Amino acid sequence: MGKKYQDSIKLLEKAKLYDPAEALALVCQTSKAKFDETIEIHVRLGVDSRHADQQVRGAVVLPNGTGKTVRTLVFARGDFAKAAEEAGADFVGAEEYVQKIQTENWFDFDLIIATPDMMGVIGRLGKVLGPKGLMPSPKNGTVTPDVARAVNEAKAGKIEYRLDKTNIIHCPLGKVSFGEQKLQENFDALVGAVIKAKPAAAKGQYIKSCVIASTMGPGVKINQAKLG
Repeated sequence: MGKKYQDSIKLLEKAKLYDPAEALALVCQTSKAKFDETIEIHVRLGVDSRHADQQVRGAVVLPNGTGKTVRTLVFARGDFAKAAEEAGADFVGAEEYVQKIQTENWFDFDLIIATPDMMGVIGRLGKVLGPKGLMPSPKNGTVTPDVARAVNEAKAGKIEYRLDKTNIIHCPLGKVSFGEQKLQENFDALVGAVIKAKPAAAKGQYIKSCVIASTMGPGVKINQAKLG
């Protein structure tokens, strides 16, 4: 571990669980890299993702965005394609992009949006897109006839949250340069969405732990009792 990381560790009390506002302030303070670090949140839930009735997945628009430019690929035809282009989609098309991904291993995009009628075309890419978490889904609003709205939301800072195999959700909250206020607003929006998505089958304590950290900084543990 480098000297900057060691200096950052000294600012934290090892066993302490911090209030969200204090934790966000500390994460900004312990960010010492020369670039604008991303702040990430990691939430461990008291559910079992192996069971279909305990899945936690959804999408939320962060009030202040993520600080990252989201490149969108829209599968659509006709008027839908035109609407996507007018909304500012980076790439719009149909079979030609399926072929480009298959033959060129092309992934110069961050998000795929599709009209429902295009899912038969995209289905051929399931084995490639699935493992990368890029397969569009009605659940997170990326399969929709309203492609213009989906593109606008993606550009505004819409992010998807979902459990990994260890029942943890990992999401970006923004950049260090956002400052504590904007990060707090994004934090509240995301945590609120996760709490609202609590499955009826979940028993006992829902949020087991919550940690936030900058790209190169140490993790700061949040008092989950303060999260509702």
